[in-house]
Amino acid sequence: MKWLNFFNPPAEKPRLAADKIDSTYRSMRLKVFLGAVCGYAAYYLVRKNLSLAAPGMIEDGLLDKASVGLAGSAISIAYAFSKFIMGSLSDRSDARKFLVVGLICSAFVMAMTGLIPYSTTNQALNVGIIFTMMLLVGWLSGMGWPPCGRVMAHWFSQNERSFKMSIWNTSHTVGSGSLGLLATAGFALFAWLGWSDTWRAAFIFPSCVAALIAIFCWWALRDRPQACGLPPIDEYRNDYTAVKATTGDEQKIPFRTLFVDYVFKNKILWLIAFANSFVYMVRYGIGDWAPIYLQEMNIMDSAQSNLAFSLHNYAGIPGTIICGWISAKFFKGRCAPANVIYMALVLLCTLIYWQAVPLGEWLALMTGGDAAAMGRMVIYTALCGIGFCIYGPVALIGIQAVNLVPKNAAGTAAGFVGLFGYLFGDAVLAKIVMGAIANNPTLGWDATFRMFVGASIVAALFCATTWRQEKRVLSV
Repeated sequence: MKWLNFFNPPAEKPRLAADKIDSTYRSMRLKVFLGAVCGYAAYYLVRKNLSLAAPGMIEDGLLDKASVGLAGSAISIAYAFSKFIMGSLSDRSDARKFLVVGLICSAFVMAMTGLIPYSTTNQALNVGIIFTMMLLVGWLSGMGWPPCGRVMAHWFSQNERSFKMSIWNTSHTVGSGSLGLLATAGFALFAWLGWSDTWRAAFIFPSCVAALIAIFCWWALRDRPQACGLPPIDEYRNDYTAVKATTGDEQKIPFRTLFVDYVFKNKILWLIAFANSFVYMVRYGIGDWAPIYLQEMNIMDSAQSNLAFSLHNYAGIPGTIICGWISAKFFKGRCAPANVIYMALVLLCTLIYWQAVPLGEWLALMTGGDAAAMGRMVIYTALCGIGFCIYGPVALIGIQAVNLVPKNAAGTAAGFVGLFGYLFGDAVLAKIVMGAIANNPTLGWDATFRMFVGASIVAALFCATTWRQEKRVLSV
């Protein structure tokens, strides 16, 4: 299909004069880094919108918790396969075009989800509509991470990549956190305009912002240094990784070779993929269900729960950076040790979140304060702690995948690991299973917290299994 030629990588340009290479490289690296950060953050403005709209939709009788979980799983299912397939496509495409086209289309579909007139008498119809729209968004969302991974692999060398990618990976926490604030601002705007169903703002308002960011990304991003007349990053920094493709690290490799030789036969990638499943279960299970849980249990109102959602995600920014710094400073770029430490802390914070109400009552008894206010303080603290810790492993697991394969297989490896995280960890466990359990009057929310505790332990154990293997591979 000729239209696919639009996505072909740009041709290499003649090498710039030697005296211009350093200054050009410095400015271009900053520029593409900002483009990757803003672009991936914008993808998260059009990803979790249903979680923030769901309390209002449940209140209006359009959905229940089980149907929210089912409808929400669509984006994870589609994204799981899309990230994998788009990863292989992005390895052979222009990163700038790939990211920007996907972002604009995602914003359009999410905005349309907020404009659809839903049935007040047929929840099954509503679930079908939202499920379909989320499938589309999930598929388009797969065009976000792979081109960013390609950009980071081509513009930053192995010795600096874990720290730089940790900083870049905070973009999704920036996006998710900003989504909560934008949704609250949208609710206020729609109420001021006289809309009765203000929950629609959670779909529409952030989508408009994402479309504007796409314009900036088109200006900032570039595919790879050679397309700008610059040498490859390994040559520029004299930093050659031990993991090399036998056919040349900058050449196109057939998908079958990429997948079979560098991914499917890579035992460490399989261990990382299983760990990713349980990390993602905790990540999305706690974050995405927080607004519904907190409002349904009458712990917080809409504005407070949206703030908790945002703080949870924003806390991931310093947590991710520090996790990457720990990996680079103390473990020479290895990710497994930092992942194990962080997942142990996630377990502790999850237990505090689970027992926030009785802890708030105990604090009120000890200090003479208000029990409800103390409970909210414990929840804010616990969710910030979880956000601080969970996004470090999320980032480093992706970095592990990139580090253990040649640069031209980075998108494929990241897509393979992401397939497990989004399909099993998010769609199946964090959405469908948890939605059904939370909606069950016998099991309820306590059972979901038991799942979080178990998942945190299992994730830490799987991360620990890669400790020695990763050290051996990266020290070759």
